[in-house]
Amino acid sequence: MWKWMLVGLMAVAAGAHAQETTDAERKAAEQQTAQVVQSLKYHDGQIAVAKAQAHLNLGKEFRYLDSADARKVLEQLWGNPPDADVLGMVVPRDGDLLGDQGWAVVVTYADEGYVSDEDAAKIDYAQMLQDMKDEAKEGSKERREAGYGGIELVGWAEPPHYDAGAKKLYWAKELAFEGSENHTLNYDIRVLGRRGYLSLNAVAGMGELGQVRTGMQQLLPAVEFDQGARYADYDSSTDKTAAYGLAALVGGGIAAKAGLFGKIGALLLGLKKLLIPLVLVIGAFFGKILSFFRRDKKGGDGGVVG
Repeated sequence: MWKWMLVGLMAVAAGAHAQETTDAERKAAEQQTAQVVQSLKYHDGQIAVAKAQAHLNLGKEFRYLDSADARKVLEQLWGNPPDADVLGMVVPRDGDLLGDQGWAVVVTYADEGYVSDEDAAKIDYAQMLQDMKDEAKEGSKERREAGYGGIELVGWAEPPHYDAGAKKLYWAKELAFEGSENHTLNYDIRVLGRRGYLSLNAVAGMGELGQVRTGMQQLLPAVEFDQGARYADYDSSTDKTAAYGLAALVGGGIAAKAGLFGKIGALLLGLKKLLIPLVLVIGAFFGKILSFFRRDKKGGDGGVVG
């Protein structure tokens, strides 16, 4: 799925140290991977997301991993750096976390206050897309100067849609990474609540657009805030209001804030079968890349993760 993403980087790094990886190390890494997979505990049906005061009513199509197990997948299987903000992960029941066609949905929550949707009807998504494309071009110039490949926002893989009744927003972006033949899909759902919003983010290859779109649309009605934490429960006299509206949720920065670069391992999903053995030999290499993108994230324009 993600073989095209950083295959050049992987080849350079792994090739330089290939002789240092022994069969014993590879076997140990494969055993470690198998142990992690076997240790995962899946949950079905109605899932409480306590930190967000929300719940997921999962049908037969999905299973859920709690925060600890979700982080095992993200950090131990897929090579992401530690992230305490991860609340859980929704996994297609017939999916394979280590398979080339596998995908999953990471659940997080931003308690940044009530996000007003008053701007919903006024948002010019065509102009927003152009602005985001321009931003990606500028960011790519800086990356090339720093020795890294650029990124292009190709367009909407799914134009933004806002359900004013359900207070749910979803969209998807198609991204192209320099040196990669295949494009990347970043599919997002935001569910507005009284004190913040839930984020459901799926990262895949554009070849998986059909199944990811279907899956995300199945998930959309399954996500709800608990009574008392719903959007309609907002009390302007006591509750915090976010300093931004809906447009900011969609139009956040492409590079540091697209849910991709801040967690560089997410770019390696399609290489997850090989990821742990490769980590044995190129951890320092990707540590350098991570430090670059962490600096980029801190030096961003202050937009909202989107």
